[in-house]
Amino acid sequence: MHYKKLEVWKLSFQIAVEVKRLTENCRDFGFCDQIRRSAVSVPSNIAEGEERETVNESVRFLYIAKGSCGELVTQILLAKEFGYLSSEQSDYLESKAIRVSKMLAGLIKSRKGTVREERAEYVAN
Repeated sequence: MHYKKLEVWKLSFQIAVEVKRLTENCRDFGFCDQIRRSAVSVPSNIAEGEERETVNESVRFLYIAKGSCGELVTQILLAKEFGYLSSEQSDYLESKAIRVSKMLAGLIKSRKGTVREERAEYVAN
């Protein structure tokens, strides 16, 4: 279970716990279930990939985790717009999720040699 030593797993795990805590009183059960699922998906896919036999399998699950991270960022922004999260909560979670996405890109690149990612702009200017 060496994935528990990865900083990217630790940070994504913390985000999942924080998302659950911050959405405890949310009455939009469908939306809250979805944001929680995407948050939980990130560390879960990192862990699953790390338990796989080959580098290619591991990288595939890192890509899935990265995709879930993008989904999570979108849902965090929506939660702010819907009034489920304050601006401070949203900004805090979004910055952490973007950090996780960048860490995943770096891990994928170190294992595969490349990552299919253009310079993404996550914050509107």
